[in-house]
Amino acid sequence: MSPGRRRAGTTRASEPPHEVRIVGGALKRSKLPVLDKPGLRPTPQRVRETLFNWLGQDLSGWACLDAFAGSGALGFEAASRGAASVLMLEREADLVASLRVSQQRLKAHAVRVERAEAVSWMRAAAPGQFQLVLLDPPFDAPELLPAAIEAATHLVGPSGALYVEAAQALHEPPEGFTLWRQARAGAVWAQVLRRNR
Repeated sequence: MSPGRRRAGTTRASEPPHEVRIVGGALKRSKLPVLDKPGLRPTPQRVRETLFNWLGQDLSGWACLDAFAGSGALGFEAASRGAASVLMLEREADLVASLRVSQQRLKAHAVRVERAEAVSWMRAAAPGQFQLVLLDPPFDAPELLPAAIEAATHLVGPSGALYVEAAQALHEPPEGFTLWRQARAGAVWAQVLRRNR
């Protein structure tokens, strides 16, 4: 076969579009781009559905933090369900730019995107300011998880929730928290911790 030609009926292999869809709320079915970045693995649709079934579909008035925003799937799901504010933290400049484009395209006025290293930001932030903190650090950096949980706990307000997504189950909740819900979907463990009253 001569160079540049392919057999009839074949096409050059191409990657499918990298995107996820918001699964609930006002922005349901809206698409979010997923950049091809090492360690970037958006929360699967099934896991997002489970999480917001646990939390309830109406987050009106909630202040939320998406600490390792990545594609923004978790944070935009919260905004779609009426959260009053969603702060997305992301350290990679190209991901920050993509999140800001999505925020403007979706007119997600409750969303604010900040370029920051999540653990350092959380350690320095004022306590008790969020009803929901979402932690989904890169799976290829498991050493981040304990530090992220430790940094996040003081940010959760009274009766608030801390969501932790990881490759392993949490066996011991941090002091002052109770493991409220936990489920496994493939390689992903989804778990919600509630601050004790």
